[in-house]
Amino acid sequence: MEALKHILLVEDDPKDIELTLTALEEYNLGNEIVVARDGVEALDYLHRRGKFEQRSGGYPVVVLLDLKMPRLDGVQVLRQIKADEHLRLIPVVVLTSSRESRDLEECYKLGINAYVVKPVRFTEFIEAIRQIGVFWVLINEPPPNNVKIH
Repeated sequence: MEALKHILLVEDDPKDIELTLTALEEYNLGNEIVVARDGVEALDYLHRRGKFEQRSGGYPVVVLLDLKMPRLDGVQVLRQIKADEHLRLIPVVVLTSSRESRDLEECYKLGINAYVVKPVRFTEFIEAIRQIGVFWVLINEPPPNNVKIH
């Protein structure tokens, strides 16, 4: 039996969480969306620590990662994901309001798969999320959970 494809949304802004969930649900992608409200919670989920110790399922098909968060920011999370042999193949899409060139450059150097600046208008935001969800959940074939990079 194939594991349920799911998305890890790492976002601290309740409004952006609600909009993202609405966009993904509206287009019936039929996938589990796990929300981590900061970088520490995201890493706990990925490493099955703390409240996620007993979680089932494999890795997410994609991580939607905000950059500006409390406790541990998105760049620090990205660094840890890409440095871990068990996590580095998970696709990461930065979904942020930051247009700073140093953020863009640093994220690509660390190995992100895409950098999306959050549109300000509701309809643009919904469409951007829909396209991300359709590609990463329905079109892209994720690496097997047991593949390791040496």
